[in-house]
Amino acid sequence: MARSKATLRTWLSCPGLLACFLLGFLAGWFTKPTEKTPKSSDVYQNVRQKLVAEMKAENIKQFLRSFTKLPHLAGTEQNLLLAKQIEGQWKEFGLDSVELVHYDVLLSYPNETQPNYISVIDDQGNEIFNTSLFEPPPQGYENVTDILPPYNAFSAQGVPEADLVYVNYGRTEDFFKLEREMGINCTGKIVIARYGKIFRGNKVKNAILAGARGIILYSDPADYCAPGVDAYPDGWNLPGGGAQRGNVLNLNGAGDPLTPGYPAKEYTFRYKVNEGVGIPKIPVHPIGYHDAEVLLRAMGGPAAPDSSWKGSLNVSYNIGPGFADNSSTRKVRMHVHTNNEITRIYNVIGILRGAVEPDRYIILGGHRDSWVFGGIDPTTGAAVLQEIVRSFGKMKMEGWRPKRTIIFASWDAEEFGLLGSTEWAEENARVLQERAVAYINTDSSIEGNYTLRVDCTPLLYKLVYNLTKEILSPDESYENKSLYESWLEKDPATENNSYPRINKLGSGSDFEAYFQRLGIASGRVRYTKNRKADKFSNYPVYHTVYETFELVEKFYDPTFKKQLTIAQLRGKLVYELADSQVIPFDCRDYGEALKGYSNRIYKLAKKHEEQLKRYKVSFDPLFSAVVNFSKAAAEFHRRLEQVDKKDPVAVRIMNDQLMFIERAFIDPLGLPGRKFYRHVIFAPSSHNKYAGESFPGIYDAMFDIESKADQHEAWEEVKRQISIAAFTVQAAAGTLKEVA
Repeated sequence: MARSKATLRTWLSCPGLLACFLLGFLAGWFTKPTEKTPKSSDVYQNVRQKLVAEMKAENIKQFLRSFTKLPHLAGTEQNLLLAKQIEGQWKEFGLDSVELVHYDVLLSYPNETQPNYISVIDDQGNEIFNTSLFEPPPQGYENVTDILPPYNAFSAQGVPEADLVYVNYGRTEDFFKLEREMGINCTGKIVIARYGKIFRGNKVKNAILAGARGIILYSDPADYCAPGVDAYPDGWNLPGGGAQRGNVLNLNGAGDPLTPGYPAKEYTFRYKVNEGVGIPKIPVHPIGYHDAEVLLRAMGGPAAPDSSWKGSLNVSYNIGPGFADNSSTRKVRMHVHTNNEITRIYNVIGILRGAVEPDRYIILGGHRDSWVFGGIDPTTGAAVLQEIVRSFGKMKMEGWRPKRTIIFASWDAEEFGLLGSTEWAEENARVLQERAVAYINTDSSIEGNYTLRVDCTPLLYKLVYNLTKEILSPDESYENKSLYESWLEKDPATENNSYPRINKLGSGSDFEAYFQRLGIASGRVRYTKNRKADKFSNYPVYHTVYETFELVEKFYDPTFKKQLTIAQLRGKLVYELADSQVIPFDCRDYGEALKGYSNRIYKLAKKHEEQLKRYKVSFDPLFSAVVNFSKAAAEFHRRLEQVDKKDPVAVRIMNDQLMFIERAFIDPLGLPGRKFYRHVIFAPSSHNKYAGESFPGIYDAMFDIESKADQHEAWEEVKRQISIAAFTVQAAAGTLKEVA
């Protein structure tokens, strides 16, 4: 202390020395290189680039290899171990909190002592042919235990015997053809349908409506084998002994069949197992095409009505009922002993808290459970999710936080009816309705390797287009071109080929509860097949034992660049939604979409011009509401461009209007007969859960309307649905008006 006082006295007693020091200090200060405080836009770009640069194809490959070593069906010990592994890794990656959230839901498993199979029986009841009890395991997996044989979850138990009828794909139009044009009655028969075109649960529902006693599902080579490709393991086609597993529920968004509308917790009231929502009342069983060929070769009855009813097997595809010639006294017997049981499932929920608006949520969720190894479905998605979480975690560890909160979710029991995601949505519905900005799905990242496929709300169109312009295409011969360019060239939109095609959201994955029930803006992106050239359904070994790590590594994405591209796009979508000052939605695209959808539904109605006049059906209120919405959207975006970005309250008001616009299309009463599908603009098709339908209330009211007994009542329902749609669109326009 004494020394510092002495030093101070020396300086003060020498004014010249002090003046020299001050002069030198000031000169140095003004001549030194200025250190710029980085602008927020620079920091923003830097984090964006670092986030994407951090993602590595090799990491995705290692996650995929690790997660697919053993079967991990929902409700099994192995799937719980995988949940705990993911939970531990997310904690290591640096998320603020990670927890396992459990529910007790109805699941369905084959009986261990009574196997499921199909028989051909003679007139004495002797079984003279039986289908396979299991799939031949793939190379390298011969000693793996806990592989459940192919089955259709939630099938009714039973041992029905009957004549067989071939019903093509089991679509609504296929049954119409049989009943109305060919005079073939399926009542009391067992029907056989080929997989493809529509969701298997819709096939089962159609068979029940036709009066069938049971339904056999099989994969025809026409739908599950690409020309010139070998069967797995030499190629990626389905072997003849492979059979597609899958649930056959018709839940219509209910979640757990015993607790529809409410989370399946310990305290929840449950219906009895036989009262569960959407559970079929007839036995259902899947078989491979080698077994199907034996059944179909013996078929009698009329020939297939046209080539669209013929697959690629060496059989005539006769319809039946029953077998021909020497086999005419033979019948088919089904043996199905599948058990439904309440089982505990586990979601992994990780949170990265927002720094500015922690009460605004972006959700990135995808399922973990698989039928066997899950090589493509879902683990190409789960591995991508893991790499995205790791990258966001690294950014957070380096001091960055998003403006808004990001919730990461590894859902359980998706394969049993989207159960994990729906139960969590039900448990948190009140909070999510108030705080959720968007939901991005991260199921399988590839279902082919040809080009990008996007299904999303119109609010996300511009963001998706802009982000794909920033990402390099992984496609061969598109080096140094953007993902947008390869996507546009390979799959242009039908209505406007200057943009790439974006699909409507249907169902079949975990976004359903968030979009269709809660009205949270949603989207999904993945790599897909060539829609025009590839006539096979999905990817050939879908939901079989042959969906392995090697399938992906050898055939679908050897470099893992396509999965990395999807990781970058999903990651960027989440980043932009979580960190942009203004939520990057564009309502004007919704207006354009509504215009297209209203024109399309009117065009369908015009096929009944006479009835439109007779029953005084007018679409004018709907057209008027759509025009009003488009005007309100244009005006809203004009104000948005002028908003004072330095006024957090003004920005928050506009952001809330953007966040709630999707919610404005929700009708609390739901669609007729489908109360958990509440979005008035979009719903899964009533005839194919996988496909999206626009203005579903009007569409369903007009479907097959000419065959309705009471025409006046049928057209009154059309008028009612037009009225609901017009009101909803007009009300949504009102939410975009300037806040009073």
